[in-house]
Amino acid sequence: MREASKMSDNINKNFFINLFIIFSIFCLDRLSKIYVISFHEKNYGSDLYNSKFLNISLIWNEGIAFGLFSFSDKFFYHILSFLIGVVILIILVMLNRSEGLKKYSLLMILGGALGNFYDRIIFEAVPDFIDFHVENFHWFIFNVSDIFICLGVLFMIILEIVSNKKESLNEKN
Repeated sequence: MREASKMSDNINKNFFINLFIIFSIFCLDRLSKIYVISFHEKNYGSDLYNSKFLNISLIWNEGIAFGLFSFSDKFFYHILSFLIGVVILIILVMLNRSEGLKKYSLLMILGGALGNFYDRIIFEAVPDFIDFHVENFHWFIFNVSDIFICLGVLFMIILEIVSNKKESLNEKN
C-alpha cells in the first residue's frame, strides 16, 4: 500500500513538472510574440531591432516550419492545421511512453508546437520575427517556439545516434 502511494506521488510530481515545462515554453513564446506584435502595431510596422547580423521584424507565416507549404487557399491551410493537431496528439502519446532525456526533448517539442498551434488557431498565421542574416543571406525567420522545437528535435537525433552506437557496440561484444 505504501509503495502504491509513493508511485502515485511520483507520477503526480512528474506530471506537474512536465506540465510546468510545457507551460513555461508556451508562456515564453506567447510573451515574446505579444511584445513583438504590440510593438509592430504601435510603431506602424517598423522593425523592433536591426543590426549587422540580427533583425527583429514581424512577418506572418501561414505555412509550417520556416514558411514552407504556405497556401493562399484557406482549405489547404485548415487541412495543414488539422495535420499539425494530429502530430501534437502523436507527440502526447510518445511523451507518455518516454522517459529520461527523450521525454524532455519531447516536452520541448510539444511546448513549441502548442505555441505555434495556438497562433494558427487564433490568428490563422504564426508570427515569426527572429531574422539572422549575413549581408544579403537571410536564414529563415523564426520565433521562440521554433527554437524549442528545433532544440527538441536536435536532442532526439543525438539521443538516437548515441543509442544506436551503444546497441552496435553491444552486438559486437
